[in-house]
Amino acid sequence: MAAETLKSGTGAGGAAALRRLLLDNGALTALIALVVAMSALSGDFLTTDNLLNVGVQAAVTAILAFGVTFVIVSAGIDLSVGSVAALSATVLAWSATAHGVPVVLAVLLALATGVAVGLVNGFLISYGKLPPFIATLAMLSVGRGLALVISDGSPIAFPASVSHLGDTLGGWLPVPVLVMVAMGLVTAFVLGRTYIGRSMYAIGGNEEAARLSGLRVPRQKLAIYALSGVFAAVAGVVLASRLSSAQPQAATGYELDAIAAVVIGGASLAGGTGKASGTLIGALILAVLRNGLNLLNVSAFWQQVVIGVVIALAVLLDTVRRKAGAAPTVIGAPGGGRGRQVATYGLAAVVAVAIVAATSFLHDDAKSGTRKIGLSLSTLNNPFFVQIRSGAQAEAKQLGVDLTVTDAQNDASQQANQLQNFTSSKLSAIVVNPVDSDAATNSVAAAGKASIPVIAVDRGVNKAEVNALVASDNVAGGEQAAKAIAEKLGGSGKIVILQGLAGTSAARERAEGFAKGLEAYPGIEVVAQQPADFDRTKGLDVMSNLLQAHPDVQGVIAANDEMALGAAKALGSKAGESVQVVGFDGTPDGLKAVEQGTLYASVAQQPSQLGKIAVDNAVKAIKGEKVEETVKVPVKVVTKETVAGFSG
Repeated sequence: MAAETLKSGTGAGGAAALRRLLLDNGALTALIALVVAMSALSGDFLTTDNLLNVGVQAAVTAILAFGVTFVIVSAGIDLSVGSVAALSATVLAWSATAHGVPVVLAVLLALATGVAVGLVNGFLISYGKLPPFIATLAMLSVGRGLALVISDGSPIAFPASVSHLGDTLGGWLPVPVLVMVAMGLVTAFVLGRTYIGRSMYAIGGNEEAARLSGLRVPRQKLAIYALSGVFAAVAGVVLASRLSSAQPQAATGYELDAIAAVVIGGASLAGGTGKASGTLIGALILAVLRNGLNLLNVSAFWQQVVIGVVIALAVLLDTVRRKAGAAPTVIGAPGGGRGRQVATYGLAAVVAVAIVAATSFLHDDAKSGTRKIGLSLSTLNNPFFVQIRSGAQAEAKQLGVDLTVTDAQNDASQQANQLQNFTSSKLSAIVVNPVDSDAATNSVAAAGKASIPVIAVDRGVNKAEVNALVASDNVAGGEQAAKAIAEKLGGSGKIVILQGLAGTSAARERAEGFAKGLEAYPGIEVVAQQPADFDRTKGLDVMSNLLQAHPDVQGVIAANDEMALGAAKALGSKAGESVQVVGFDGTPDGLKAVEQGTLYASVAQQPSQLGKIAVDNAVKAIKGEKVEETVKVPVKVVTKETVAGFSG
């Protein structure tokens, strides 16, 4: 009886120990499970090139997240880190290239920018008594706005000496990964070995108790947010180095990824817990998810759903861990505690390697004869690019090729990741619709080195060779739009211009075309120019605001049909009557509005033809056939009189 009781107790104790181990290392367990699953599902995942890609793609998020870890451990929040990253990189590029500041000093200015923004956040929170959410949300907007003001909404070339941060050592080891590791070690040292690190845990655990024990909490918060700003600045420099340019719209939404990485890594938003290794694991989980889902050709929309579910599960695990009394992830315990942690990570590595090695037998080394093409679109949140995808998919089906489509969501960094994934997967060819012509340079050049044909569609790639450019002429189209509205108004009148997303090549080129076209009509007065980000809702809001200041406006030129439709909605009955609206792209909704008379005209680009011709040229390049360097798809001003005969 005693023996049976002992055996039962031992079994129960073993199960409890295993349960406790899994709860205490939930993020690590999840990372191992993800790596195993992706290795089993995709034969392209477990390659040296792709694993290095995962490290590179995790780097910027991880560096941002390390800085956010300091804030979250102290029971704060920092929503400004993405904007601070963009602002710091912009300051570096602007000072070094436009004003001839020595590169070393420009780098220091970038870091000082991060410190300054962090200090402002800390001051508003500590002495201004603003909630951290509100203070950093305000700084998110201020930082992004300053980046756009300094850059005038356009990317700025990055100094070549700093751009080496985006390169590799020895031709294989990515520098961003080394920077990530270095910043992780700094984070671990600050949290575990410094006075300010211990202060973070004390403030996060109980701020009032920390104050009563003699901590100067306001001063500590200034330092904490300054640290977050420095890490954001480093992340911005690394990101800009990868893209070879400082993008004023870079790192949009990255603050949410950074916070998610910290929470997934085991930190609590209530404060008092968190560690550098957990944050790194959280960032790697996000990178593995995105990389693996791209390789599996999962829709970008579903990727957002999956990542949201993972974040929710991470918070749920934190709740379960607290209820179960699992060991909190605070400063590493000395002696045995640290040894057990090292042993846990070592055991996890052994288990992961063993299981992943076993999954490698699931994949047949024989390559399929099916040609595979990757298509990276700047966004699928726009009917124009949806039509490009449709045309490409139809042609791919017709030619019997396998087409993988990804959505960069107007994020140049995310597109760089997708192109890296395509390259490491050794696809037969790549079709890219660049978010920005400069930012795609390095990724396209890497594909070229791997002997993968690259076809650019709608927008070109600067400083990198592509096999062909399939595009409409945005500048010429802008000139035609300006001519159409000027002639409709009889050569004189007041108009407004709705610009596209600041920093994108399409927005710049179309704006250039509008300006050139209007030079021939001095009687046309442009009373306002405002960006509406290629978005219908923003077009509605911006036009509604402009009408308050310019109620007598007679015409509107919009850089795409979505903004034009938003403007027409704001104009109401005036659209097509007293106010003429010209759009750009020739989307189905835009052409329908032209037919109904709401829009006077749309500069139609035939996007489905762009997609079709791009895939056709990709297949020719795969076969080694000659393709034209530039394939121009003609644009056409479509009005109510000609829309019926327009085939699209």
